[in-house]
Order: sequence, then structure tokens, then C-alpha cells
Amino acid sequence: MRLTINKIQEMKQAGERITMLTAYDYPTAKILDEAGVNLILVGDTLGMVVLGYDSTIPVTMEDMIHHTRAVVRGSKNALVIGDLPFMSYHVSISETLHNAGRMLQETGCQAVKLEGGVTVAESVKRIVDCGIPVMGHIGLTPQSVHQLGGHRVQGKTTEAAARLIKDALALEQAGAFAVVLELVPRELARLITGKLKIPTIGIGAGAECDGQVLVINDMLGLFTDFVPKHNKQFARMAGTIKSAVTDYINEVKSGAFPGPEHSATIDEAIIEGL
Repeated sequence: MRLTINKIQEMKQAGERITMLTAYDYPTAKILDEAGVNLILVGDTLGMVVLGYDSTIPVTMEDMIHHTRAVVRGSKNALVIGDLPFMSYHVSISETLHNAGRMLQETGCQAVKLEGGVTVAESVKRIVDCGIPVMGHIGLTPQSVHQLGGHRVQGKTTEAAARLIKDALALEQAGAFAVVLELVPRELARLITGKLKIPTIGIGAGAECDGQVLVINDMLGLFTDFVPKHNKQFARMAGTIKSAVTDYINEVKSGAFPGPEHSATIDEAIIEGL
């Protein structure tokens, strides 16, 4: 049975830390689920770490639906959250509801995530009123990276910090079941976490959040274009994979692979008869 949003909120009340990682395909989702991660986010970060774009902005609903379906198939216990991509919830409430509904109906995920605070609170309320759980996302919001002037820590001035507090409270009031705090000073993240009844999930926001999230490709050292400061590489899989591929190339060229144990055979008499 999958984890529910009620259980996630109970974890906050009990002081139990919440674990979340991203996944974009069936085998990764299966591994994360079997390891016991609480939440799996199919993030629009797939645009950068899977599809090779330089931002999340080119990612479409079709991209998100395609990858979220695979993650849902690969998981049984974790609550799966599908990101609503750029411009899928900005034009109108009706289009927002349509896209949020598509995400659940066509993928089987249990919740959606969208970026923004006060400006999207009405959309969050309408989505929740339709029975669709919503996770919020404030601080550095990658879909607004051009407006924010790059991947920078947010909320470092009194005015900016006050805006983030208002954003978080607006999302809670609108019915969001949790909120991601990205690249927010840890002291501000601690303050917001204390003000909210719903859980906060930090990424580059310090240890005082109710939970943590990392991009799986960053955490495993698979994405090598750059390493975010807030990321910890729990493995360095790119080097492992490159070494394995090098061994494969060398064995094919030398004739060592495939060996007899990797090949099917038939009776030589049959071959002679041909």
C-alpha cells in the first residue's frame, strides 16, 4: 500500500524525517521504492539530467506524462508526485485543472507539484478542491530561473525572506500537503518549517526542514555537467559506468567477448549438412 499524504503529515507531527528523491524511469523507481524512500518526485529536472536541455523550461506535459507513467509502474510503496511543467498552470484555471487531471489520470501518480507561492495559491486551491493533492515549491523555482537571474540562493534580504514566508503560508492555506524549499538560507527554512503545519522538504535549505530531496542523477554522480553546491554525491556512478564500457570495448575488440558461455550452439553435424 502506498504512503498517503495523511501519513506524510503525521511524520512531521512525530518528528520523523521524510525522504524524497527524483526518478525518471522504471528501473530507478523500482530501486528507490525497494530501498524505502518515502516520496518519489518525477521532476521536470529530467529536462536537464535526462533530455540534455540547459534548463527545465523546454519540458512538456507529454514529457512529464511519459516519464511519470514509467515511475509509477516501477513503484509500489512510495507516494509518486508528478511535476507540472512550465506554462502548464499559468494560462488559466481551466487549463491548470485540465493538466493536473491529466497527470493523475494518465500516469497513475498520487499528487502533482507546481512552483510559486502567493501567485499560484488560487490554482492550488482549485486543484485541491478537485481532489488532487498538491505539493508546493518556493525559493529557487527553476521554471523562473531567467527572472531570478540564475541559480541563486533566495530570501537573503528582509523583504525577500518575508515574501517567502507569505508564499509558504499561502500554499498551506490553499491546501498544499507539503512544500519544497529550494536554495533558501537554513535559518529562514527553519523559521518557515516552524510556522507551517504541513511538512517542508528541503534542497539546499539546511537540515531543519522536515525532509530532504535530491536529484537522483546528482546524488549518484551520474550527471557530470556540473555538481550543485547543495548536492552530496553518495556514489560516483559515471566513472563506474565509463570503466565498464571501456572494458566492454576492449573485450569486443580483442575477441574476449563474447565467450562460449555467452553463445548458443547447435550440433556441428547440422552445420556440416548445410
